[in-house]
Amino acid sequence: MAGRAAGAPDPDVVGRRSAANLLFVLPYFLIFILLVVVPLFLGLWLSFQDYDMLGGYGGFVGFANYVELWGDRIFRGAVRNTIWFVAISVPAFVIIGLFLAIALNGRGRRSAILRSIFFGASVLSVTIVTLIWRLVYMPDRGLLQNIFSMVGLTAPNFMTTEALALPGIAIVTVWWIIGLPMMLFLAALQQIPAEIYEAAALDNASRWRTLTHITLPAIKRTIVLVAVIEVILQFQLFGQANLITNGGPNNASRPIVMFIYEAGFRDWALGYAAAASQVLFVLMLGAAALQLWLGRQKQEV
Repeated sequence: MAGRAAGAPDPDVVGRRSAANLLFVLPYFLIFILLVVVPLFLGLWLSFQDYDMLGGYGGFVGFANYVELWGDRIFRGAVRNTIWFVAISVPAFVIIGLFLAIALNGRGRRSAILRSIFFGASVLSVTIVTLIWRLVYMPDRGLLQNIFSMVGLTAPNFMTTEALALPGIAIVTVWWIIGLPMMLFLAALQQIPAEIYEAAALDNASRWRTLTHITLPAIKRTIVLVAVIEVILQFQLFGQANLITNGGPNNASRPIVMFIYEAGFRDWALGYAAAASQVLFVLMLGAAALQLWLGRQKQEV
């Protein structure tokens, strides 16, 4: 048998290294299978069943749960509410997060303190955040009403006005977790070589031209990443809507996750709730895929 070429790796050594690497990956892989893949398929199986925790197992019903969802006015409203919430909150996360990152992209003590302040809110629990903002939104004695009263105006009532309920929850959500997009953008901005900005300054490039021709193209992958992360997160809206408006007024702020929770743990219709969760999964997957595709198209252009 011909000998190995000079410098060629030993197949036995490569095999042993691959096996060692597999052992490092195996624990995570098993946990991923048990906690993600198995529940995903169990939920899909359950969505085709008539399973009521009070009435018992009613057998295989096929697509009957999905057909019932299609005719459910409250569920269709929850889908519209969730999509609308994602549409107004995700651009806010991207734009405001990028603005804060650019403004605080410095090495001074003031920038470090402000970064800590903006990121600090994200470590609060949803209960604390909603309690704070209920005091802000309180119609008669809330902070917002007191501010508007100083100039003789009446504050908008975000908790009881149908058209303002979801925008009000979006404001709370952006205030709460804007720190994560900001930090991701900061990490991307700090990877841009300072020499590029120095060359732009020598060419007398304006701030707007520097932003649009240097900064944004350099961090476009991070912009796509932040958008995809926030799309996935905001489709899972639940705590804020549940604690601030309880899905009201008139179901105007009821998201899909809240509908799933009520169907599964209030009405005990697990098959129906599982079908709704599969619809949510498809919406999240489609929105994330669309965002990735749009980001790739922009990069190619």
